[in-house]
Amino acid sequence: MRFLHGSPSYDLTYSDVFMVPSMSSVDSRMSVDLSTPDGIGTSIPVVVSNMTAIAGRRMAETVARRGGLVVLPQDIPLDVVRTVVEFVKSRHPVFDTPITLSPNSTLGEGLSLLHKRAHGAVLVLDGDRRPAGIFTEHDAAGFDRFSQVHTVMNRDVISVHRDASLESIYERLTELRISYAPVVDDDGRVVGCITRKGALRSTIYRPALDAGGRLMIGVAVGVNADPSARAAELARMGVDVVVVDTAHGHQVRMLEAVRAVRSAVPGIPLVAGNVVTVSGTRDLIEAGADVVKVGVGPGAMCTTRMMTGVGRPQFSAVLECGEEAARLGRHVWADGGVRHPRDVALGLAAGASSVMFGSLLAGTYESAADAVQDTNGRIYKESFGMASNRAVRNRTRTESAVERARKELFEEGISTSRMYVDPARPGVEDIIDQLIAGVRSSLTYSGSRTIPEFHERALVGVQSASGYDEGLPRDTSW
Repeated sequence: MRFLHGSPSYDLTYSDVFMVPSMSSVDSRMSVDLSTPDGIGTSIPVVVSNMTAIAGRRMAETVARRGGLVVLPQDIPLDVVRTVVEFVKSRHPVFDTPITLSPNSTLGEGLSLLHKRAHGAVLVLDGDRRPAGIFTEHDAAGFDRFSQVHTVMNRDVISVHRDASLESIYERLTELRISYAPVVDDDGRVVGCITRKGALRSTIYRPALDAGGRLMIGVAVGVNADPSARAAELARMGVDVVVVDTAHGHQVRMLEAVRAVRSAVPGIPLVAGNVVTVSGTRDLIEAGADVVKVGVGPGAMCTTRMMTGVGRPQFSAVLECGEEAARLGRHVWADGGVRHPRDVALGLAAGASSVMFGSLLAGTYESAADAVQDTNGRIYKESFGMASNRAVRNRTRTESAVERARKELFEEGISTSRMYVDPARPGVEDIIDQLIAGVRSSLTYSGSRTIPEFHERALVGVQSASGYDEGLPRDTSW
């Protein structure tokens, strides 16, 4: 990456910079390869942060199917982690997991499940797991919640065979003007479901798969207790990436934890953070990290900078840490600070191999939090920062009341926030589409076909606040 007018003498965040178009021989956005250069195995530079209200099994399955990675939080009990990992590893790499009910289930049960996924439909199965009907929110209008779904479901079910091509599935659903269909095997039993847009997406995205062809998943460990023992157990579960995570990653305890985890799981990619300095990056890599997480304070739910004055503008932090990691043959992830697709492109231009997302995905059907309706009928999810009082209570639930109370006094995050589901982009895949479309275009503007080439060719300038405002669309909301 080069600066348009020389390197500035002060730190920059994403809003402070812009990219200049360069001569390009890339004639199509689809000619761009967004495979990440960090060796993780992801095909798009999207990593979902290990936030309790966001990263769960639905999110992990869906994001991996589109080529990204989800990191489960470190405060989840191992038996629950094992259940989630087994679930994600058992999912089909193309077909989605349907929400299913029996014909005798109530409308109330169906309505409570509808917003768990972006399908907008519940598949009703008979005793042999064959499709008996499809239930949607529209079907429940005018009926009480104790009615059984077989009384209102649509019995005219159009199925597609699991061996059908994605193109033929899309064409058929388009021709029939339906958006959702169960996928069945030779015996007519359900093996998954697919939407019209999902079939189209699967012709564009490449799933993130492990060596056995199963969807990938990452899990975080903290620096307390015994991180190496937890990491070893995660490796036995089949976890693909281990993330050693703490707010202040440049400390002795963190380096000891990274060394211990590296020794315990020598064959698994190891990510560690967070840091914002060259020395912090170097020390974590020398301790055994393959990837370093960069970012202190830029997250939407984080109050660290306002509470402590500690942190660093994200663009400069990624730029300098990325240069040091590259010098040592390793990589960085840009963690936090993304408000618009442009920020993803700028993080990659600065040297990140992937960009991490948290609050941006909180208001989606696939986030781990439960969907709630406000008094106006709008759907929202509750989200909270991982250094907030609420998160501290979750992490310290096994400690004494006195120790818990002491730790709860020191919070650096928002404990609750309503993240409303955007009707235009209600699912995580909708947001991924928007992010990846922007990144693909950014690469073509710079004349780049890959992420490493993008980092090499990107030409970046510094702008005033007025320059940033000039680029905002008028009379519209982002």
